[in-house]
Amino acid sequence: MMEDEAFTDINGKAISLDCQSHSSLCREFTVSVPKVSIGTVLVYTCCVWLSAYAVFCITENTAVLSSAIFITLVGMMLHIHFVKVDHESLIVIRSLGIQLSSSYASGRETTTFIEMSKIKDIVINEAIYMQQIIYSLCVLLKDPSEPNAVSSVMPLFQSSKPRLKCLVKVYKSCQEIISKC
Repeated sequence: MMEDEAFTDINGKAISLDCQSHSSLCREFTVSVPKVSIGTVLVYTCCVWLSAYAVFCITENTAVLSSAIFITLVGMMLHIHFVKVDHESLIVIRSLGIQLSSSYASGRETTTFIEMSKIKDIVINEAIYMQQIIYSLCVLLKDPSEPNAVSSVMPLFQSSKPRLKCLVKVYKSCQEIISKC
């Protein structure tokens, strides 16, 4: 079974949720965000370079232009490699655990695996930020010394920040698998 549905993030930007059921014991959820817009990159680059050119006209120092070009290129590379996430994946395997993956625009990937024995539950958490309620899907991790206590909370889909409607769909499917343990 494969579903691909359109949702929005907390800022109203379009994201997509791809749900794949590999078996009754394993499901994969992938939240994808739009690629880097060349128009946005062009606007920011032009603003920085025009500002640098204005400073150059006043100071007549060519180091200003060279610095602006260098800072823009380095800034774009750092943003693509460390900040801009293309998609985040959650794989839930009933007897094994869950795997969290993030793929960045540069091709870099990060992966975290949590054993099922360390998972207490998966919940939807709400937080108040400024004048807005933000929902996030979180994994509650068991405290090794106290099995009924929670040692930490690990938020999922931190970069894509899907809205509640998307989180509820993932939550219900995760609960179907986890509750069978």
